[in-house]
Amino acid sequence: MSDATLFFSARLAHETDPSDVYAAQRAGERFVLVDVRGDEAWQQGRISGAVHMPYRFISDRAPDEIPIDMPVVVYCWSPGCNAGVKGALAFAQLGYEVREMIGGYEYWVREGQPFENDRGPCDRVFDPTVMVVRT
Repeated sequence: MSDATLFFSARLAHETDPSDVYAAQRAGERFVLVDVRGDEAWQQGRISGAVHMPYRFISDRAPDEIPIDMPVVVYCWSPGCNAGVKGALAFAQLGYEVREMIGGYEYWVREGQPFENDRGPCDRVFDPTVMVVRT
C-alpha cells in the first residue's frame, strides 16, 4: 500500500463525523458518545444522548462507568479544539476501541442534529455553509 493509502485508512479507522454518528445513533448501533468538554460547556449545550466525561477524568471514571468492550466516540467543541484528541488518547490508553468525532459539537449543531442544554431540547439549526439545506 502507498503511504497515502495507509495514512487515510488509519484516519478513517479512528475518526468519524457528525452525520455518520447521527446515522449510527438512528440505526441503533452499539457505542457510547462521550462529551469530553468541561462542566460549563456541557451545561451550555450537548449532543442528545451523550455522556459527560471531561477528558481529565477519563482514566479515573471510564473503567467504572463504561464497559471495556463498549465502542466509544468522543467529541469536544470544534475543529479548533483538541480536547477530543486528548479524550480519545485517554480511552485508547485504557484499551477502549475509540474514535474521535471530527468537527465536534459545533458541526453537530450546524448540521442540524439534535442537541440540548440544561433546559431541554434546543431548536435544530441547518447551516447551508456546511450542508445542503432544502427549503
